[in-house]
Amino acid sequence: MEHVDKFIRPVAIAVVVYLLIILLSIFILDSEPDSFDVSGLARTNTSSDSDIVTGYVTASALINVMDTVLNKRGGYLSNDIFPPGVLMDNIPNWEFGAITQARDIARAFRNDFSRSQTQSVEDSDLVIMDPQFHFDTDSWILPATEGEYEKGIKALESYLKRLSDENVQDAQFFARADNLRDWLAILEKRLGSLSQRLSASVGQNRVNIDLQGDSAAEQSTATPQNMKVKTPWLEIDDVFYETRGSAWALIHFLKAIEVDFKQVLEKKNALVSLRQIIRELEATQETVWSPMILNGTGFGFVANHSLVMASYISSANAAVIDLRNLLEQG
Repeated sequence: MEHVDKFIRPVAIAVVVYLLIILLSIFILDSEPDSFDVSGLARTNTSSDSDIVTGYVTASALINVMDTVLNKRGGYLSNDIFPPGVLMDNIPNWEFGAITQARDIARAFRNDFSRSQTQSVEDSDLVIMDPQFHFDTDSWILPATEGEYEKGIKALESYLKRLSDENVQDAQFFARADNLRDWLAILEKRLGSLSQRLSASVGQNRVNIDLQGDSAAEQSTATPQNMKVKTPWLEIDDVFYETRGSAWALIHFLKAIEVDFKQVLEKKNALVSLRQIIRELEATQETVWSPMILNGTGFGFVANHSLVMASYISSANAAVIDLRNLLEQG
């Protein structure tokens, strides 16, 4: 019996120490990265201000957003299969939100920003970048997600180098109102979806308006006129942190858009609308002092962090709609 105790005691101590290390690691790694200055960082990567051509700041912002996702404290966590990463969900959901926005603007680079018209040829580097950023977020090996995203970053860096070279004409960025509107249309849907998922944290009875506005519209299967929508309890913090990551990435992209599309925005008198979107999104990055995401009822005793987040996202979405309308005007 004494021999058994001598064996069990060190094993128990080792297990306790291991668990404490895992808990400490989770506490240290559960941290969102800080924001960065898109214009300042773009300047540090160039030899002179003359190299910062139209589109440079936006492309640089996309590179740095993806680089930050991969190389922040703890690295990329979404594809971890060992502790502590596999036990964490807040930062992986944050990563997914940021990557989703990066994918959308990467597709805009390929289809809109770099092309003068629908019949123009796609940029060779952006053709590589786009699918690389759309690679699975949770592939651990053969191939690893990080390696595929790094390939996309390198392709975008190649595009950026050609873009700033005055002797190269096949790399372009067209800052036009119609190009910006196309990306904002996608952004509008993303923010609308996030807002609805956040608002559903307390459960809502919603009227079905899927076919509203078109008397001849049809859908594949019938749905009830009144629907109960509720985000599952275990997914509430997932949606919250996905939204935080999405908003974090968007703040950088929109600040870069403000630089590269400045003349277009000033002509449309839309600069203030863009800055209002940024201000609403910046409010989503305030420190969360609660140790967990609370899910109280709308006017209940306990706070509901999802509803607070939804209010900022809804306001930002409304401002996006206003901005698109301004860009459509002559």
